[in-house]
Amino acid sequence: MNSALIPNLDLRQETGALPLRLENNSNTPAVPGRHTHSLVILDNRELDRQCLAQCMAAQKADLQILAFGSIEEWKQKRDEYPPLSAILLNVGGKKIDEPTVSEQIRKLSSEFASTPLIVLADSDDFGQIVRALEYGAKGFIPASVSVSVCMELIALSVAGGIFVPASALFAMRHLLDSSNSTARPLSGIFTDRQVEVVEALRRGKANKIIAYELNLRESTVKVHVRNIMKKVKATNRTEVVFKLNDLFLSGSSAASSLC
Repeated sequence: MNSALIPNLDLRQETGALPLRLENNSNTPAVPGRHTHSLVILDNRELDRQCLAQCMAAQKADLQILAFGSIEEWKQKRDEYPPLSAILLNVGGKKIDEPTVSEQIRKLSSEFASTPLIVLADSDDFGQIVRALEYGAKGFIPASVSVSVCMELIALSVAGGIFVPASALFAMRHLLDSSNSTARPLSGIFTDRQVEVVEALRRGKANKIIAYELNLRESTVKVHVRNIMKKVKATNRTEVVFKLNDLFLSGSSAASSLC
């Protein structure tokens, strides 16, 4: 079975589910012309996409839910369906930065620029979410949400919004807090350029690499390193890194002792 058109069932109707008829290995609603727009679910796992589509169809009466293994399959029958409102790409447990996944997101978001592409994934990893948005997705929905919530989030994307899980916001806040706590021990001790060199030293980067990344001469980097060594009272690079790490861990009390 290459594709499936899933009926949108309105559970509030007294008559219950709409009758189905089997046509070309697809489930097609017996009542045509009921929907004005459609949602396409893309998932190469047939059972997964069929199950998801059936569940979503029971939640939303104004969208025709279509399930396909690829966008090419949908294109072959696109004239049979209402205008496309959104694309839901279910990547399951795959990583966003896998070449096949990232390329698919880029291609779909580029080809369907006016149609929101939403990624559905098993993970809510912050890095994966950021990459999905960078590649062109207009939303990222973790598989941990309910079907009803998933439909509401899709509606948000159709309306022009961009959704990311709350976990991503917490991760962002943690990164910002870490960044602020990192900057505080350095303030008042080093210049802005020295702070950049300090960060590079803590990562074990050589002078040539530091010079390249900061667009400096290697001789200039050496001058900064010598000045940093004087400020932290170190005699070599290893001791510099040790004292800098100690400075970051102990915070302002260690910073004041160096001044």
